[in-house]
Amino acid sequence: MSLPAPEEILPHRHPFLLVDEVVELEPGQSARARWTVPEDAPFFEGHFPGHPVTPGVLIIESLAQTGGLAVLSSPGNAGKLALFAGIEKARFRRQVLPGETLDLEMTLTRQRGPIGEGTGTARVGDQVAVQATLRFAIVEGDQ
Repeated sequence: MSLPAPEEILPHRHPFLLVDEVVELEPGQSARARWTVPEDAPFFEGHFPGHPVTPGVLIIESLAQTGGLAVLSSPGNAGKLALFAGIEKARFRRQVLPGETLDLEMTLTRQRGPIGEGTGTARVGDQVAVQATLRFAIVEGDQ
């Protein structure tokens, strides 16, 4: 079975689509994806001049988008939006540099009605860069 492109599930588009490839997908359960941080991303001009580092908030967003793949690939959620409802237990363990590839994993741990939660890890190779628990809310796409 071939995997969908991120754009087939997520509403995000360039320049804010922070997932390049879906690696594994269990609708409503989990997702694995990859994002190669562009070496020429404009945010590196100011974060930080002479020492470019990927902003942690963008790594968290890439994890959220990976979780969105799992949530929005469920038949009942197709065409909806997954919005942030909370970020907890975020731990930044390693800097992510221009051109590095993040391996992203999100596992949905609970959902009650439109509110849910998942745990995720972003890695560069075998090194953990970020770990976090994220909460989300599912809303209709036309709101």
